[in-house]
Amino acid sequence: MKQNIYDHPEFFHQYHALRQTPYNFNSLLEQPAFKSLLPNVTNLQMLDIGCGMGEFAYYCIENDAKHVTAIDVSKNMLTIAQREHAHANIDYCLQALEDYDVSPESYDCITSSLSLHYVKDFDTVIGKIARMLRPDGVFIFSMEHPIVTARKTVEDNWIYDDNGNRSHYAVDHYQHEGIREQTWFIDGVVFYHRSISTIINTLIAHGFTIEKMLEPLPDIESIQKLPALEKELRRPSFLLIRAKK
Repeated sequence: MKQNIYDHPEFFHQYHALRQTPYNFNSLLEQPAFKSLLPNVTNLQMLDIGCGMGEFAYYCIENDAKHVTAIDVSKNMLTIAQREHAHANIDYCLQALEDYDVSPESYDCITSSLSLHYVKDFDTVIGKIARMLRPDGVFIFSMEHPIVTARKTVEDNWIYDDNGNRSHYAVDHYQHEGIREQTWFIDGVVFYHRSISTIINTLIAHGFTIEKMLEPLPDIESIQKLPALEKELRRPSFLLIRAKK
């Protein structure tokens, strides 16, 4: 997660423009599923890892969370967060999770939306999250689905027929975990592929109980707003997990 692609000028310009569109994968698919996993956040001390532009941290405060510590490695992201989603009960910190230091059992709920697939050492990071959570604390995260991250060439893994229609989605190298690179707005965006069993077993090894998993599906209304979502009916983009310490 120390890779800071979001402060690359061209990448951030295009990413920010994407997120400003009225309908996108985050707003119509990932975030509704993510929020559905939240416990009642009233009076909770929360940590949001990879907080981005602060929308989710602010949402938690609006729903009566006591305090949110929101960390991100991107100055660009935090500049917008502090400008558009500032609140007395949110602390925005320019910090990578790997370097973040806090007393054990500091938080009731820890969240991370679409950031953990950037983490190189997943085991160490999950152990750190477990230590920061209080007993019975909840950890909720989303990540790129391992079906999507598996192939070593990840530009477009759909296979098309002679008429240009999607025939099927190609999955390969699933058991070969490790670094991947893709072109997303710019070349050389780095992330890490892990199998579902590795993700789940790492959580279990650090004392978590898996409470729920989601591979979100769009509803008809969302597909009408953003037709590209229809392909989610054939393969999932996101994996979301709620785990309890």
